[in-house]
Amino acid sequence: MNSIKKNPVNTLGYNFIPKDMLPRGNDEYFLRNRQNNNGIKYRGLTAFEIEVLVRNRNTSDNWNNILVSDAFTPEQVQDCKFYGLVRIGKLEPYYLEFKNLRRPVGLFNSTIISCDFGDNVVVDNCNYISHYVVGNEVIIVNVNELATTDAAKFGNGALKEGEPESLRIWLEVCNENGGRKIIPFDGMLPGDAYLWTRFRDDEKMQARFREFTLKRFDTQRGYYGVIGDRTVIKNCKIIKDVNIGSDAYLKGANKLKNLTVNSSADANSQIGEGCELVNGIIDYGCRIFYGVKAVRFFMASHSQLKYGARLINSYLGNNSTISCCEVLNSLIFPFHEQHHNNSFLCAALLKGQTNIAAGATIGSNHNSRSPDGEVVAGRGFWPGLCVSLKHNSKFGSFTIVAKGDYPAELNIPVPFSLVSNDVSNDALVVMPGYWFMYNMYALARNSWKYSDRDKRTEKKQLIEYDFLAPDTINEILSSLDLFEQFTGEAWKRKYNGSSGDAKEIGRDLLEKNDASLKNLDIVAPDFENTNRAVKLLKVPSAYHLFKELVRFYTGSLLIDFIQENKITSIDELVSHLPRPSSSEWRNIGGQLVRKENLDKTLDHIKSGKIKSWDDVHEFYTQQAARYDKEKLSHALAALKKISGLSITRSRKEDLKLLLQDSVKTRQWMVENIYKSREKDYLNPFRLMVYGNEKEMDKVVGSLHDNPFILHEQASLDRYKKRVSKILKAFNLASKPAVKA
Repeated sequence: MNSIKKNPVNTLGYNFIPKDMLPRGNDEYFLRNRQNNNGIKYRGLTAFEIEVLVRNRNTSDNWNNILVSDAFTPEQVQDCKFYGLVRIGKLEPYYLEFKNLRRPVGLFNSTIISCDFGDNVVVDNCNYISHYVVGNEVIIVNVNELATTDAAKFGNGALKEGEPESLRIWLEVCNENGGRKIIPFDGMLPGDAYLWTRFRDDEKMQARFREFTLKRFDTQRGYYGVIGDRTVIKNCKIIKDVNIGSDAYLKGANKLKNLTVNSSADANSQIGEGCELVNGIIDYGCRIFYGVKAVRFFMASHSQLKYGARLINSYLGNNSTISCCEVLNSLIFPFHEQHHNNSFLCAALLKGQTNIAAGATIGSNHNSRSPDGEVVAGRGFWPGLCVSLKHNSKFGSFTIVAKGDYPAELNIPVPFSLVSNDVSNDALVVMPGYWFMYNMYALARNSWKYSDRDKRTEKKQLIEYDFLAPDTINEILSSLDLFEQFTGEAWKRKYNGSSGDAKEIGRDLLEKNDASLKNLDIVAPDFENTNRAVKLLKVPSAYHLFKELVRFYTGSLLIDFIQENKITSIDELVSHLPRPSSSEWRNIGGQLVRKENLDKTLDHIKSGKIKSWDDVHEFYTQQAARYDKEKLSHALAALKKISGLSITRSRKEDLKLLLQDSVKTRQWMVENIYKSREKDYLNPFRLMVYGNEKEMDKVVGSLHDNPFILHEQASLDRYKKRVSKILKAFNLASKPAVKA
C-alpha cells in the first residue's frame, strides 16, 4: 500500500528542516539565506500589489510571506499558487529569447513553494517548483516537477543527519563486485578516482581517502537546490534534487534526480531529449543528448554521452565521448572515444586516448565463475571491430587488437603492438611497432588531435598527449630486454640448447641484425593464458626501431630544453642539464608522475601531512611544474641505457649525431604519415565508388590539402631550422669543403 500522509494545508511550504534537526538559534531558512547571495533587497507587498495579484488569479497561503524587490511588477505574475516564503526579484517589461524560445518575463501558470528568484526570470507552466534558489534571467518553461528535498545530496556520496550508511551512493568502478568502489564528490579528478581504486590492501590509505571525501560534505539537512544565472530549462518532466550551474541548457529530459550539473558562461553544460540521469555528477561543459541513461556516474569536464548511451557505475574522463553503447563499472581516463554498438565495456581501467570500435565485447565473463575480472589498458588502447576479450587482461600503451574472439586472458606488455588471433594456426600473433611501420598517420594525428581538442577551462591535471612519453619509453626499454631474452631463447632452441646466457646471445644477434634471425621462430611465453604459441613478428625491425625512438625522443626534448632556456653553447648546456635519472612512472588520471614522487605523497597522506583532496590536487600542480625537467632527466637515462651515451663536453660529436639523427627520424615519421594516408587514395577499391579521382577529392578531401599532413610538414621544416640553429650556435655545423 502506498503511504499517503495527510498534513494541514497551512504547513505546505514550511518546516523544510525537521524541527529536531534544526540547529539551535536558527530558523528553517538559515541555509537558504546563505545560498542566496544575489544581493537583492526584498520588501513586503503593498496593498495595491496584493490587489493586482489577486485580480490576476494568483493565490497565497500568506501574502506577508511574498517578498519582492523594488522593481517588482505585479502585472507580470498570473495564475500562480504560492506557498511558504517566496522572494521575487525584478520583473521588468521585457521578454527573454533563447534559441527561438520567446517568453515574457514573469511568473505564470505555476505552483511555487518556498523559492527565491533573481531578477527578470521566466517561470511559465511549471506544475510544481519547490525549494529552489533561482538566479537572474533564468527561463523555466513546461516543467512537470522541479523540487528539492531536505536531504538532497546533489549526486555526492554524502549522508544527511539521521540517515543510515546503506543510503550512501558509491561508484563501483573497475570491479563488478564493488571491490574498488569509491565515493563520488563534486570536484573529483580522474587522478583522485584512480588513486582511490588502487592500494586496496592498505587499510590506512583507504581510510584516509574516505576521510578526505567525507570532510567535503555537510551533514546538515535543508540545502535548497540552485539554478544558476541564464540557465534555460524547457519541456522537462521530473527534476529532483538537482543543482544546476549558470548558462546550462536542459530540454526535454525525462528524469533528472540527485545530480550536480556544473556549468558556467565559458563552459556550459547541456542535457537533451529523453535523457534519464540518476545519482551523478556532471562537470563543466558536458553534453548529454538523445535518450541517454546514466546511473551512479561521474562525467568529467567536456565529456559527452549521446544516442542512447548507457553509463552505469562509471567515471568518464575529460574530453571523452560515448555514443550508442553501454559502459559498466569502468574508470576511464581523459580522451576516450566509443561509438556505434559495443556489447559491453565493464570492469575496465582505460588509461586514456582510447578508442573502442563497433561490435567490440570487452568484459565477457564466460571464462569465470563470478564477475570479478578486470581489464587494464594503457594509453592508446584500440580494440578493433568485433573484438571479444576475456577477463583478466592487461595491455601496454597503444595496443591495437585485430578482429577476433580471444579465448583467454591476455598480458601484452609491448607498446605499439598489433595483436592478432591466428585461428588457422592456433596461435596468438603480436607485431611490435606496428603503428610506426604501417599506420603512422593515425598514431601521430591522435596525439595532435588530443592536444587540439582539450577544451578544459581549468587544467587541474597536466595530461600527456604525446605517444612518446615516460610511460611508453619505459615500456620500450622493458620490451628491448624481452626481445633480447626471447631471441636468445629461440636461438638456443633451434641450435639444441647451445651454451651461454640467452639474453646476451639475443642482444648480440639483434645488434648485428644477424642474417639467421630471419629463420628464427621467436615466441613470447606468458602473453596469453593458454598452451598455444604466442609468436612475435618483425622483432629485429622493432628492436632497432625502438632504439631509434628513444634517441629521437631524447633529441627532441634536448632541442626544446635548449630553446626554452636560451642556451647558446655546449658548455652551458652541460651545466644546465638535469642529472639522468631512470625511474618508474605512473599514469594518474592521464597525468604522468614519477613513482618515487607518488610514493612520497602517499606516505604523506597516511601520516596526515596531506589532509585533503585539495592538498592532493596541489600535488598534481607541483608535479606538472616539475614534469618537463623530470621527463628530460628520464630521457637522458634512457638514452644512456640503450647506447651508453651521456651528454658531456668531451662528446660533442655524439650530441651532433643525436640531433642530426632526430631530424632524420622526424623526417621518416612525416614521410610515413603521408605514405600511410596515401594508401587510401591509391587503393582501387576505394576509388571504385567514385566517378574519378577528382570526385573522390571533392568527397573525402585531397591528399595534398590534408590539413594534418600540411601541419606535420610545416612542423618538420621548423624542426630542421631549430636543429640547424643549435648546431651553428654550438659550433657543430658541418663546414663546407675547401676547394684545392
